[in-house]
Amino acid sequence: MLETPYSDVLDTAIRAGEAIMRIYAQADMGVEYKTDESPLTLADKLANELICNGLLVYNYPIISEENAEIPYEIRKNYTYYWLIDPLDGTKEFIKRNGEFTVNIALIHKDKAVFGVVHVPAEGVTYIAAEGKGAFCVNAKKEFKKIHVKIFAETDTYLLFVTSRSHYDAKTSAFIEAFDAPQFTNIGSALKFMRIADGTAHIYPRFAPCMEWDTAAAQIIVEEAGGSILDADTFLPLRYNKKSLYSPFFICYGNKENIQNN
Repeated sequence: MLETPYSDVLDTAIRAGEAIMRIYAQADMGVEYKTDESPLTLADKLANELICNGLLVYNYPIISEENAEIPYEIRKNYTYYWLIDPLDGTKEFIKRNGEFTVNIALIHKDKAVFGVVHVPAEGVTYIAAEGKGAFCVNAKKEFKKIHVKIFAETDTYLLFVTSRSHYDAKTSAFIEAFDAPQFTNIGSALKFMRIADGTAHIYPRFAPCMEWDTAAAQIIVEEAGGSILDADTFLPLRYNKKSLYSPFFICYGNKENIQNN
């Protein structure tokens, strides 16, 4: 069990997931497209409403992919705020492959300190709070502590997870520099969870994504013993920047100079 003042957020994420799965079962998902041509469904809208209403009790500002943009001059003064993606992996949702998540993070100034990533199609939820560890929670609300895989970069057969939508030449070159690397494509924040639970070793991302795509996952990966580092500076990702785009990054398990996994 994770002791945190924000335990109820787990239930909020699960309720949003249930709403998403109801739309998932419908023939008509109500698909439309935003000005940037990214898809939006009834599930995105309904999950966003449920999450935003559920978080009101905490009296923190909310930044969501599906809410109106908040000017930097306002949000730069936030001390604590919620950062959410009510349906991460909308393209995968439309494809009905199950690879989509509900992402809810609490940010303190520029750092994620609490996060929930719920996987509606699997009925599992990942949750972490700063200094408290990371957990996988099943449908029976049973908590299991999770840990990243320990490895050395010189190991053979390291498993990489990559984006279904953004596998490019730079990603391929990065992976091929390793010794006999293995890789699999996965949608949404599930890629991060495969690092956090020790299933995979590294997730490189050299394509655009937003702060709400990474925040909840970052605290979970970090509390499980891993890291998400800016690909240029090799510093941990930070939040509430003037631009809400995240830099290119690499998500690692516990990368150590050791001889055995």
